[in-house]
Amino acid sequence: MFKRFSSLQWKSFFRSSNLGKSLGIKIVMGFFGVYMLLSLAVAGGGMYFLLKEIFPDQSPMWTISQYFIYWILMELFLRYFMQKLPVMDIKPFLTTPVKKSTIAHYILGRSAASIYNLLTLFFIVPFAVVLLFNGYPALNVLLWVVAIIAIVLSINYVNLLVNKNDKVLIGIVSILVLGYGLDYFGVFSVKAFFAPVFHALYAYPITVLIPIALAMAMYYVNYKYLKDKIYLDAKLKAKSVQANTSDLAWTKRFGEMGSFLQLDLKMIWRNKRTKSQVYISLLFVFYGLVFYTQEIYSSMMPMKAFVGIFMTGIFLSNFGQFIPAWDSSYYSMMMSQNIPMRKYLESKVSLITVSIVAMFLLTIPYVYFGWDALAINFGCALYNLGVNIPVILYFGSFNKKRIELDQSPFGNMQGASATQFLVMLPVLIVPIIIFSIFYYIFNLEVAVGVLSVLGIIGFAMKNYLLGLITEQYKKKKYGMIAGFKEKAS
Repeated sequence: MFKRFSSLQWKSFFRSSNLGKSLGIKIVMGFFGVYMLLSLAVAGGGMYFLLKEIFPDQSPMWTISQYFIYWILMELFLRYFMQKLPVMDIKPFLTTPVKKSTIAHYILGRSAASIYNLLTLFFIVPFAVVLLFNGYPALNVLLWVVAIIAIVLSINYVNLLVNKNDKVLIGIVSILVLGYGLDYFGVFSVKAFFAPVFHALYAYPITVLIPIALAMAMYYVNYKYLKDKIYLDAKLKAKSVQANTSDLAWTKRFGEMGSFLQLDLKMIWRNKRTKSQVYISLLFVFYGLVFYTQEIYSSMMPMKAFVGIFMTGIFLSNFGQFIPAWDSSYYSMMMSQNIPMRKYLESKVSLITVSIVAMFLLTIPYVYFGWDALAINFGCALYNLGVNIPVILYFGSFNKKRIELDQSPFGNMQGASATQFLVMLPVLIVPIIIFSIFYYIFNLEVAVGVLSVLGIIGFAMKNYLLGLITEQYKKKKYGMIAGFKEKAS
C-alpha cells in the first residue's frame, strides 16, 4: 500500500495542469536545495577545526553540546514557518477499504523524509567523520549520530503537532530570547546548564535510548492524532471562524479610489499571506543594525545604499511584485464590472507610497550612526517612490499565476514565476549601481542627490507613466484572467 500511495503521489505531480508552469521554479529551488546541502556538508567537515581554533582549551564535542539547546529552539522556530505539513488527498480513500492506520503511517513516513531532516544530517555526518579521523571512539561517535537523528525526528513530529499555533511560537521565541539574554548578560549560563545533558549522548552511549524513545513516543502521538482525524465527516466539516470587521469609512474620502483601498486593506488584514507581509516589513526595520553596528561596513557606502533601498522598499518588493495576483480569486469578477483600471492601479500606488513613507520614518533613528545614514535612506525612499513603484507595477502586468491568500508565505512559492526574479534586478541592483558610480567618481552627496533627483523626476512623471502602465494592463487583461482561473494542484 505504501508503494501504491507513492505511485499515486508521483502521478499527481506529473499529471498536474500546473506542472509546466512551475517546473522551472521547482528546478531552481532544487538547485538551491542541493547547494544548501553541500554547503552544510562543507561546514560540518570544517567545524571541528574551527572550534579547535576558537576554543583551543575545550573539546569540540563539549563546545557543540553547549549550543545544542539553541539549535533545537532555532530549528523549531524555522520549521514553524518553513516546513509544510505532509498532506495528501485522502478524501478519495475514505470510501475505499484502505486502512486508516496505513494512511496515517504513510503521511508520517513522508514527513520523516523531509529535506528539513536532511539539513542536520548533512552537517552532523561530516562532523562525525572528522571526529573519527581524529581518534574519537567509533562506538561513541556513531551512537551520538543516531541520537542526533532521533532528536531531529522528534523535532519534526513535535512541529506537526504544534504547527500554526501562535501561542507555541510566542513561547519558543520567548524562551530563545530569554535564554540568550541570560547568557549574554551573565545572569545565568544556559549553555553551561545544558552542555552536560547533550554531551552525555556522546560520553555515555547507552543514553542513545532516550532520544530514540522520545522519537517513537512523538511518532505514536502523531499517529493517534491523525488516525482519529481521518474521517469523511471530519474532512468535510466546515471551519467556523469569527471575522473581525471594520467599515474603514475613512477610505471614502479618497473618492473612486477609496473602494479599492478599502478592499486592499481588508484583504491584507484578513489573510495569512498578506498580513505576514506587513509583519515581515516591520521586522526588517532592524535590518540596518546588521550593517551599521559592524565596523567592516562603516566605509562601504554602496552597501548602506542597498540597506536603504531594501528597508524603505521592503513592502514594495514583497507586496508589489505580486500585483495583481493578490486579487486573483476575484480578478475576473472585477474586470467584468465597469471598473476603471487607472483607479485600480492608483489605489495600489497609494498603498505602496504610504508604506515607503512609513518605513522611512521608522528608519530615522539610524541617524544615531551618522547623518549619512539618514541622507542615504532619504534618497533611497525618494528613488523607491518615483522609480521603483512604476517599475514594479509594470512587471506586475506579466503576473498570471493564482495566489491562495490563506496559505503561509514562508517556503511558499505559489504565485511565483520568472517575473518575480527578474523584477528584483531593476528594483534592487540598478539603484545600487547608479549610487556606486556617482559615489566613487564624485562623493556621497552627489550619489544621494542623483538618486533623489531620479526619484523626483519619476514622481513628476507619475501620471504619464501610470497611463502607459494602465494600457499595458489592459492589453494583458484576458491573459491574466485566464491564468488566475487555473488553481494549483
